[in-house]
Amino acid sequence: MLVTDLFSLFLERHVRAVHLLLLPIMSLTLAMCSGSSGSTGNGQETMQPGASQLVQVAYLKASNTETGDWFGTWVAMSGETLVVGARTEDSAATGIGGNQADNSAETSGAAYVFIRTGGIWNQLAYLKASNTHAGDGFGLWVDVEGDTVAVGAPFQDGGGAVYVFTRTGGVWSQQAFMKASNPTPNDGFGSSVALSGDTLVVGARFEDSSAQSIDGNQADISARNSGAAYVFTRTGQVWSQQAYIKASNSEAGDRFGYSVDVSGNTLVVSAPSEDSAATGINGNLGDNSAPDSGAAYVFTRTNGVWSQEAYVKPSNTGSGDGFGNQVAIAGDTFLVGAPFEDSAATGINGNLGDNSAPDSGAAYVFTRTNGVWSQETYMKASNTEAGDNFGFHVAMAPDTLIVGAIPEDSAATGINSNQADNTAPDSGGAYLFTRTGGIWNQQAYVKPSNTEAGDWFGGSFAVEGDTVVVGAVLEDSAATGVGGNQGDNSTPSSGAVYVFQLQ
Repeated sequence: MLVTDLFSLFLERHVRAVHLLLLPIMSLTLAMCSGSSGSTGNGQETMQPGASQLVQVAYLKASNTETGDWFGTWVAMSGETLVVGARTEDSAATGIGGNQADNSAETSGAAYVFIRTGGIWNQLAYLKASNTHAGDGFGLWVDVEGDTVAVGAPFQDGGGAVYVFTRTGGVWSQQAFMKASNPTPNDGFGSSVALSGDTLVVGARFEDSSAQSIDGNQADISARNSGAAYVFTRTGQVWSQQAYIKASNSEAGDRFGYSVDVSGNTLVVSAPSEDSAATGINGNLGDNSAPDSGAAYVFTRTNGVWSQEAYVKPSNTGSGDGFGNQVAIAGDTFLVGAPFEDSAATGINGNLGDNSAPDSGAAYVFTRTNGVWSQETYMKASNTEAGDNFGFHVAMAPDTLIVGAIPEDSAATGINSNQADNTAPDSGGAYLFTRTGGIWNQQAYVKPSNTEAGDWFGGSFAVEGDTVVVGAVLEDSAATGVGGNQGDNSTPSSGAVYVFQLQ
């Protein structure tokens, strides 16, 4: 396994937050939904009379719940199909529906497919790699679109791998096993994946080449951990690599490809350890006076050819902010999280100059008009606090987005409960925002039904229509399947997934 993976990087970036050093290190992404409450700029919540409410409708566990499996490491949803990754699951099974009880391949990882029929959820498939090995991390990142699932295994031998599964007549099978065109040990190929139609984008955040832009020289590995992204396309049933993508200012340690998302012919790739002090769009990328400030890059495809459209920095670039820890795109809008940003602002477009809340975190929305990108909104939590890492992961759909704060501390349960009771350290929280007439407002503050310290609710999330799915990767119950006993905490860090619906 890589010395520096998704989890150890989180630890590395938290040397200023001592309380986090005492906890298991996890990753998250949060799911989005459409909510009914709003917030003012100072974080005071308001309710809109007669509006729909977000309600928790399901509690999901693995069919083989075990201590330390991290069920919910990543989630993705398309239509009535939900895929859940468990990157530290231990079975030595291979393929579809294998033996879940043989735990002889430690942290090999697994993925679980759930289907909703008539409002009822059931697990229909248990996915493993065709070449399962201990330590592969299969399921660290998953995505699904229609009848296609992509699963990343970034620690698989030779620099990582991605597995593509397809469904025919309700039966799943592995369609492809993918490697980078320049596989090198410890590149982390598959540490992020994104599907859009017949296009699959794969991030390799520890790839080492010094190439820049599109299809450069992959063989010069003089820029350690600069990172790369790879675009694959499918024709019929056959996948092939279409492009090898690097940052326009590729440098050692930038971790380009840390997060990727694709929508049609537009691709966003992040590099949260990029160092420039630039602000805004297409600024000076040569001034490396803001270490680990982070950046995002937008690429577009025309007639099968990719080119960089924008180099994106926030309006308040700061050293160590980690801008780009997670990105998400929907049409002409994309969202970037910066979980180590320090301002004490709350709500929308607050004072970004007061850096008295270290690592409180922020999120930024950018929009494209006539091919030109600009920053639309600067977002903070309604209950901003130091160390909450608002923006560690983000997700969005048109006019709806959600931002997670995995170490958020409130003991609240359910929707729009008391944010101020910080008696459940690192329980985690999620914040829903919606846009009306070009204006964003916080609509909901989301917590699970069984909030507990250290669960890190928001370890993953997905959204589809009126459904929101949120993972809590360190949740401890021994339940299995759907709707089990949430109160039996005898399997630490087994993980759980919560389904919310707008009603």
